[in-house]
Amino acid sequence: MTTLYGIPNCDTVKRARAWLDDHGVAYAFHDFKKQGVPEAELDRWLKAPGWEALVNRKGTTWRKLDEATRDAVIDAASARPVLLANPSLIKRPVVDWGPKTGVTTGFDAQAWAVNAV
Repeated sequence: MTTLYGIPNCDTVKRARAWLDDHGVAYAFHDFKKQGVPEAELDRWLKAPGWEALVNRKGTTWRKLDEATRDAVIDAASARPVLLANPSLIKRPVVDWGPKTGVTTGFDAQAWAVNAV
């Protein structure tokens, strides 16, 4: 089963959920705000798609971090504690499509059309 991880009031997550619903893709929703970031899954995501894909450097959460924290995020090991402490820093949505396709970040309707098959 597909699992979509994110925050329910995020506009990108809303569009992603609507896309999945419109295309008849069954999925479970994991709310980072209510359920937290699953550490075992985060460890897997840090490997693929990778820490660079997970850290949203364009969002307000990144800009609100102090400069020393931002400068210290240089690899998966340094990104992990920052992502756990700041779930809103994770690029959303994170979608686990299952073993065949793996994990993606962000919403891209064209790419999703391939993954959802």
